[in-house]
Amino acid sequence: MLLAAGRGERMRPLTDTCPKPLLRVQGQSLLHYPLQALARAGVSAVVINTGWLGDQIEPAFGTHLTPPLVAGGDASKQMQLLYSHEGRGAGEALETAGGIVRALPLLDDVFWVAAGDVFVPGFAFSADSAARFRASPQLAHIWLVPNPAHNPQGDFGLSAEGLALNLPRIAAQALFTFSTIALYKRAFFEADWCPIPMGNPEGVKAPLAPMLRAAMDLGSVSASLYDDLWVDVGTPQRLAQLNE
Repeated sequence: MLLAAGRGERMRPLTDTCPKPLLRVQGQSLLHYPLQALARAGVSAVVINTGWLGDQIEPAFGTHLTPPLVAGGDASKQMQLLYSHEGRGAGEALETAGGIVRALPLLDDVFWVAAGDVFVPGFAFSADSAARFRASPQLAHIWLVPNPAHNPQGDFGLSAEGLALNLPRIAAQALFTFSTIALYKRAFFEADWCPIPMGNPEGVKAPLAPMLRAAMDLGSVSASLYDDLWVDVGTPQRLAQLNE
């Protein structure tokens, strides 16, 4: 699942007329990069949630990822694109957890999630990573990155055993920034820390971080550190820097 429903307030005025995932970085839309990486990894279908100006996103990509985006241009390896249009049912974006639960009926028992507004061109959505996670007892596996200048305190810790840690920000343990890239099991969104029913029929808005922290306290979230290029394209200045 790729998250593409947000308003992009910090990107205004660019996002007054264009949804943030369609803003262009080095000649391609932001959303192009994770879609291309998922296609290379052999993922057969992706759900994209939409909200603000969401009616622009489905026409931009259609129902299948077609060559030349798929490596080798083999039409038989097209990736199906599905859409969860939050703006049509709930009226506006449902935040991260609310949006994922809305789309849950379309998702597999184990699935990737990434934000459509981060630039991380080198990340590989590895089938081996998904297989290891499927076989593990954890309900989520998140990728952390070194803290960027705009988030110097970080979000979560990482234990020597590979578990994500919910630590107070004053702790001596080093904290890292959540990249938004993660693997989840459906059971994560069926646990007590997520009270939203399947499909989120009431359109409940809910952030993801409190649920992750509750799961971390029970040892249910593992993590990896990713130290290659990762940019949260959250402001016009960061977008301009990437395009220089």
